[in-house]
Amino acid sequence: MYKLTAKEEEVMEMIWKIGPCAPKDVRALYTKPIPNINTVAASFQSLERKGYLTHEQRGRGYLYIPIIKQEDYGKSKFRSFVDRYFDGSFKKIVNSFIQDEELSREELIQLLEELETSERNSR
Repeated sequence: MYKLTAKEEEVMEMIWKIGPCAPKDVRALYTKPIPNINTVAASFQSLERKGYLTHEQRGRGYLYIPIIKQEDYGKSKFRSFVDRYFDGSFKKIVNSFIQDEELSREELIQLLEELETSERNSR
């Protein structure tokens, strides 16, 4: 999965929100300052080159359709975060939450129960 710039990610989040659309649809979601339509269209083209979008002819224009699901992108981005800041260790993240008291004993027990259920179901 290619890395997105902040602007591309912003546009992609809007596309995920509204579904298949044209650049003008995304542009309509912006509050001031509203970017030029050519700027938004350039983001769409870049997202298509990177494999996040495809398009279909609709009248005189194109309808762009997400290829990558938002959840899949989020997982990939989270994995990159874990690799970068926690040496690829999810255990280190959990330990960090425990140390910072962001995760209670009850929540940790619940997570362990969910893990056990998941392991039983995958057998």
